[in-house]
Parts: sequence; C-alpha cells; structure tokens
Amino acid sequence: MKWTDSREIAIALADKHPDIDPQRINFVDLRQWVLELDGFNDDPAHSGEKILEAIQAHWIDESDFDDED
Repeated sequence: MKWTDSREIAIALADKHPDIDPQRINFVDLRQWVLELDGFNDDPAHSGEKILEAIQAHWIDESDFDDED
C-alpha cells in the first residue's frame, strides 16, 4: 500500500483497531499506525495533513463505531 491508497489503508486500520473512534485519533498516532500496517511500503516522508485527513475520512466511513455513550 502507498499513501495514496487511502481507502485501502482505512479498511486495514478499521480491521486492526476496531475499538478506536477514528473521529478522535490524532494525526501523529494515525501516521504511526499506517506505517505499522502489514503491506504498507511507501516513504514515510510522503505523508501529509491532506493524506491523513483522507485516510481518517475513509476510516470514519468504514467504521461501525457508535459515538453514543
């Protein structure tokens, strides 16, 4: 996977971190989790705020996380 594979990354993150509310994750953690994904093989320096926002938005779309307490 590359940084531009934002939907694929989001699906992988949702599978790996099902208990995480993607609306509440900070970009430092998000970036690190992407780098730790199996199959991710892009240059860490190529990430940026817009890419992380896209990944987060796709993760929110993919997530079954219920925000009700």
